[in-house]
This record gives sequence, structure tokens and C-alpha cells, in this order.
Amino acid sequence: MSEPKLWTAEKANQWYLQQPYLIGANYLPADAINQLDMWQAETFDIKRMDLELAWAESLGMNTMRVFLHDLLWAQDSEGFKRRIDIFLTLCAQRNIRPMLVLFDSCWDPYPELGSQRAPMPGIHNSGWVQGPGALALADTSQHQRLENYVKGVVGAFTHDPRVLLWDVWNEPDNVNIMSYGEGHLKKEPADKLKHVEALLPKVFGWVRDMNPDQPLTSGLWRGDWDTHDNLEPIHKIQVEYSDVISFHNYEVPDVFAGRVQSLVKYNRPIFCTEYMARGMGNKFDNIIPLAKSLNVALYNWGFVAGKSQTYIPWDSWQNPYVGGRQPELWFHDIFHTDGKPYDAREIDVFNALKNSRP
Repeated sequence: MSEPKLWTAEKANQWYLQQPYLIGANYLPADAINQLDMWQAETFDIKRMDLELAWAESLGMNTMRVFLHDLLWAQDSEGFKRRIDIFLTLCAQRNIRPMLVLFDSCWDPYPELGSQRAPMPGIHNSGWVQGPGALALADTSQHQRLENYVKGVVGAFTHDPRVLLWDVWNEPDNVNIMSYGEGHLKKEPADKLKHVEALLPKVFGWVRDMNPDQPLTSGLWRGDWDTHDNLEPIHKIQVEYSDVISFHNYEVPDVFAGRVQSLVKYNRPIFCTEYMARGMGNKFDNIIPLAKSLNVALYNWGFVAGKSQTYIPWDSWQNPYVGGRQPELWFHDIFHTDGKPYDAREIDVFNALKNSRP
């Protein structure tokens, strides 16, 4: 068998032409506070997920971005694979093909299996955990375990048409200054980026070793992307190793469009894998039509307001919404836990997109 390689731009664009216009959300069930809560056997809630995926289908969503975790593989690899298979079946019944995220550098750097913490009152996404955690990232003796996880999960679904693509590492260069700057949770190790820069190419390689039918990506989220030479070292790895280009943007439409323009030079499909922050002027009614016109796939952050509390703004990290303080607008999320939309006018935006499709 020939050595698997980066897809050519031609192959990536041909693959993208075969897809419908892709739109969905970053998905976490309302009754889970993080990835571990979503997937561990004791808290894997099939009925809740099926209910919420039905709401996604009603909006015309055809994909979801879903986070996995290496500790779940270490805990029970066969059970984890079975649960992923169940979730993919639920999605397929709703005509939804997920993007699966393998690693993530955001939030608590010291994840632990078992019962997860309760939400911190009034704080945005207070229970999310990194994977690999700080200890595994810095300890090369644990990298074989990480490789086993990547190859095991990707290998199990490498030819599965229910999987849309693999997001290898979410925001790998995020050191969480905003969320931990005032002492929330636990501090990041000072040498985190050194370890990420060394490991990220290996992770891409582990995925490619399984020769998946699906493309690979890792999304840019900060910095100067105007020229390739301006990219920081980790950003260059993300772009140079990705089959399709992905990015995050929570800013106004002109800035969003400028970010897209800075990525067009790579001549590959473009995915915005995080967007939509109402209080920042990045909304469904001004981003969805724009992204559709630019042929950019879209995944908003947040779906149902639940334990993650991502309807609360980012400023809650320093000033929690407690003591009667309430956000003027929901920051993320579309639905209340009972399925009632936060803003019915937003549902009209999705319906207009759905009704405009061939």
C-alpha cells in the first residue's frame, strides 16, 4: 500500500463539490458539561441526543462538530467505539454527518475520568476539559497511548460514510489566557506550545496512517493569516497538513469576510468551524447568507443551553453572572432545554436557507 499523503487541492475540491451546502453546530447534549460527560457509559444519554438531533434536522442542519477525548479510549476502548457507532447511527437517521474532533487545547488542562464537576455558577463553559491534558502532553511516555487512541478511533471509522471529516486538534495554540487569567480553574504549563508544536505533526501522521476516506483539518483562530510567511509555526503546521482549511471567527461580517479572503489563496474548501456570538455582532442573519455566498461551511458554537452555560458571555470568566446579573443577549446556543428557540426569527434564517436548496 502506498504511503498516505495530503490530499491534493484538486481532490479536496472535488470532494467538496460532492457535498451539500454544509451547516451545523458544535454539539454537546444539554445534560453534559464536557466531552467526558457526553461519552462515558454512565452519562451517555441516547434519548436526549436523539431528541436534540431531531431539532437540528428541523433546522436543515446536515453536520455537527463533536469532540472526543483520549481518556475515553484509555478507559474503555471497545465501549467508546460502540457509543460512537450508536451516535453516528442517530445522526444518520437525521441525515447528519458529524465532524469528529480528536484533541483540544481549550479549558481545564487536567482532565479526569469519572463524575464531572457541576457547572460553576454564572460562568461560560466552566467544565470543559483539554485532551490531551497537560500531563500527557509533556510526558512522551504517554504519547504511545495517544497514538493508540488516534489510530484506534480513526481506524474504526476510516471508511465509514457517516463520518464527514476529522478535525485533528481544536485551537492547538490556545493557552487560555482569558479564561484562566484571573485564577479560574488551573494554570497552563509555561511550555505548552513547545510540546504542541512537536506533537501536532505526529497526530496528523497517525491519522493519515489509517488512510481515512475523510479529509483532515485543524482550524486557525487567531493571528495574521494574510501571507503564509506571517503564520506562526503551529499555524503553518495546521495549514500545510490540512486537506481542507478551517478557521474560527466571532466578529462582524466584514471581518469574517476578510478572514475568508486571507484563506482563499490555499485553493481548498473552507470551513468555519466556530462562529456566532450575538453580543459581538456575529449572528445567524448576517453570517449564514454571507458564508453561503462564499461557499464556506458553517458550524456555530452551541446548540442547546445546558450545563455548558455557553449562552453566558465570555466576560463571565472575570465577572460571573450571579446575584441577579443576567446577560443582555444569549451569547451562543439556539434552543432552551425544552426545544423552544431563544429567538424565533433565527429559525426563519435557517428555514430560508433550507428552502433555498435545490
